[in-house]
Amino acid sequence: MAESFEKQRPLSAILADVAHHDGARISVAELTQLFGGRAIGALLFVFGLACMLPLPPGATTIFGFPLVVLAPQLIIGASAPWLPAGVKDRTISTADLKKTLPRFVGWLRRVEAVSRPRLALLFGPLGERLIGVVCLALALVLILPIPGGNILPALSVSALSFALIQRDGVIALVGYAMAITSASILVLAAHIIVRTFTHFWAVISGA
Repeated sequence: MAESFEKQRPLSAILADVAHHDGARISVAELTQLFGGRAIGALLFVFGLACMLPLPPGATTIFGFPLVVLAPQLIIGASAPWLPAGVKDRTISTADLKKTLPRFVGWLRRVEAVSRPRLALLFGPLGERLIGVVCLALALVLILPIPGGNILPALSVSALSFALIQRDGVIALVGYAMAITSASILVLAAHIIVRTFTHFWAVISGA
């Protein structure tokens, strides 16, 4: 009965509870239990948001790793998340959550107010697997040490996972559009870097 209630509660309400958690820290295992049957999508959403925060170098690798573990579980159609013990036991400071989560919760409530199930075709077995493939590709980008390269991929993961939770195809299309934009920017940046390096090498070699 409790699980059924949690399933029907808005994600924003569950995150608000997380922000007011009594303990000094909350574990990933506790978060998984709170999210219930939506845990895979909700954890993708939370870790996607975490990768968007202004973090020190290397932090997106830490938060990106659970995404690499979770996204393939969408691809294989898992109904509940599996996480390594090291990830499940990892804890997050409640004080840090109280500083950041309320802003996201307020934004999330506004989105939830206009979101509704639509374009159900995007969330069939094939649709969920496609979301998993795209999130996995984005997660692999997020674990790379690319300065400033985390915002758009992380936002794309959050949009796609939120669309999965809400069954909102419009949000899913927005997430796909952001993923394509992110990929285009990264390809362009890589092309510029390669050309610059090639030009620099040619100048050095000819000197």
